[in-house]
Formats: sequence, C-alpha cells, structure tokens
Amino acid sequence: MDLIFILMEADKLRAKDQHEKARELLVRLALEFPMNPVVQYKTVCVYDYIGQEKEAIPYYLAAIENDLPEPDLRSAYLGLGSTYRTLGQYAESKKILQAGLSQFPDANEMKVFLAMTLYNLGEHHEAVSSLIKIVAETTSDEKIIDYERAILFYADDLNKNGIK
Repeated sequence: MDLIFILMEADKLRAKDQHEKARELLVRLALEFPMNPVVQYKTVCVYDYIGQEKEAIPYYLAAIENDLPEPDLRSAYLGLGSTYRTLGQYAESKKILQAGLSQFPDANEMKVFLAMTLYNLGEHHEAVSSLIKIVAETTSDEKIIDYERAILFYADDLNKNGIK
C-alpha cells in the first residue's frame, strides 16, 4: 500500500477514537520507514495520546534526527523534553529543551518547560529568572507592562537590590 494512504488510514482511525489500532498500524509503518520523520512523529502522537510516553521516546528521537519539518519539529522538541521531565530524566529533558531552543529561540512554550526542568534540577534561580522574563516580555497586563523595565532589570539577579 502507498505510504500516504496508510498515514491517512491511521489518521482516520484516530479520528474514530481507535487509537490502539492506529498505534499498531503506525508502529509497523515506523519499522518499515525508520528514516521517515513524519511516520515517526505520527507514531509519537498516538503513543502520547494513549499515555505511553516512555514508548514514544525512540520515535521522538528518530523524528528529530531525520529532519522533521517545522512546525512539528518544534513540537517534537517540546514533547520529548516534557516526556523526559515527566519520567524524572531531568538532565535529558534540559539537554533536549536547550537543543530545541537553539533552533527556535523565540519558543516561549519551550522556555516554560525548561524552567520546570530547571526547578526539578534544583536550579531555582535560573527557573524563576526565565519565567519572570517570559511574563515581562509577553504579558498584556498593563500594570506589569508599566514595570517591565524594572522587572527585567532584576530578573537576572534576583538578589539585586538596586541600592548603590
């Protein structure tokens, strides 16, 4: 059968809430097409949906390593980093999220997940500093915007008191 047809069939199964059947189909496809990042990523998606994040890891890695196209690549970095964090593999989570941010430096969602990982690693200052910057730079809250300059001034050095 044609690869595109099989992928469409897997999508139809998922749309009908037949995720286990879709998973079986996609796993076979992933074995047959190990270098196809789209196949690998669709396999990730079904594993994540059914709550088998650990089983998704090799498919995440294959999708990323085989040049998964954007925007799925951005999502794959985030998903893999989050999966590692959920599994308590904080060093791997940090490594993947930082790699993702090197490719997508404006990915605020990835920065937030990295902050959670940094917290788990005991890197509290970096975690809080990162979150403060994201809030200051992305908020629409007028009161925070009024203090953006001061917030960003203190974000890197939370112990700074401004007194000279």
